[in-house]
Amino acid sequence: MTFYKHLPLLLLTAITFAQAPSSKEVGSVYGDAHALYLDVHQNPELSAHETQTAAKLATRLRAAGYDVTEHVGGTGVVAILKNGDGPVIMLRTELDALPVEEKTGLAYASKVHAKDDAGHDVPVMHACGHDLHMAAILGTAEIMARSKNTWHGTLILIGQPAEETIGGAEGMIRDGLFTRFPKPDVAVALHVGNELPAGMVSITPGVYNTNSDSVRITIYGKGGHGSMPQNSIDPIVIAARTILALQTIVSREVKPGEMAVVTVGYIQAGTKNNIIPDHAEMGLTIRTFKPEVRKQILAAITRIAKAEAAAAGAPQEPLVERYEGTDLVYNNPALAGRLRVPLEAALGKGNVVIAEPITPSEDFSYFIEQGVPGFYFSLGGADPEKFAEAKASGTHLPSNHSPLFAPDVDPALHAGIIAEVAVLRNLLNSSAEELQNLTVESSH
Repeated sequence: MTFYKHLPLLLLTAITFAQAPSSKEVGSVYGDAHALYLDVHQNPELSAHETQTAAKLATRLRAAGYDVTEHVGGTGVVAILKNGDGPVIMLRTELDALPVEEKTGLAYASKVHAKDDAGHDVPVMHACGHDLHMAAILGTAEIMARSKNTWHGTLILIGQPAEETIGGAEGMIRDGLFTRFPKPDVAVALHVGNELPAGMVSITPGVYNTNSDSVRITIYGKGGHGSMPQNSIDPIVIAARTILALQTIVSREVKPGEMAVVTVGYIQAGTKNNIIPDHAEMGLTIRTFKPEVRKQILAAITRIAKAEAAAAGAPQEPLVERYEGTDLVYNNPALAGRLRVPLEAALGKGNVVIAEPITPSEDFSYFIEQGVPGFYFSLGGADPEKFAEAKASGTHLPSNHSPLFAPDVDPALHAGIIAEVAVLRNLLNSSAEELQNLTVESSH
């Protein structure tokens, strides 16, 4: 039984409403938050290269009164605000942008180009909403620092690098995130998207998203002149056959009804139209819910790649490499149920909905795997009118990672700050023992 179950309903309601930030509180920090949003949107940086982004966030958090440590796990930022005895609660934002050319047409659109890790010149854009996440955490940080009479405990804010390449959370943990700094009793994060109109949030108790695996397959052939294919072994043809065969894994090997995705995102081979190359490379992303399905698919990919190469008489087996991956994010059900109450009080009951698990993935799961109960929720980013129009016409607004992705900033950022403050105040008006008992009971 939690402390809250023993409170009379009217007292619980009063406490919950008190945890919602006032419009005056949000208004007092919104200018700073919006200015940071515009700055980082116009000046995005690629994964593991977020030096200026991290410095901007660190400077602002330090000015708000936080004890800030930079360069944790690379460019990571850890900001701590202690306020007496109580639980340790962590709120995380990401820092990195994507190699995408922005086509939103916004006055503050990114025009940045940078060198990726392979040395290629690529456009850079905050196509996944991390700019809005950073702006929200800054506004939240300032409100929490100015209202220490409304909570107690230790608040830890994390600016995490390299989420898009699934390395930042693990890097920060390896660099002592939970040993050099207090280990949190609960970790919280949100993600903005166009699946909901701005002003709304969704909660998914239990499994929130998918396991993710990135696989690279290198197929070896025998190069030669394009006019004399009989003297070569064409790796492009082998790759084409392999791609088609890979699509049968989900449709013919995985039990119908199980969640599974196998997508070939790129194929690279050759330099000229009349030259048969000696190798071809393809990149895959695999998404699953269940560990046994994950294992089955990864084994099937290796089997099919080797079999297609052997069938074509390839001079050697293909190289199949799983080079990155992350487990699914799991929302502690008791936390999700508890935090629905302050979110409804802060945003309105009709603006908080329960949602199904989603298929994208991300590395917040690394924090949870360290024994930290997590609460990860979704923030609506769509212009409400455009959202209604798209729903009526059966179309979809641009998704995260699209060059056209642009959240409706003012309502979305307001809602993000309100939601984060309400959640943090709720958790930071508890004891560490209460939260531990809550999450332990839920896990059983």
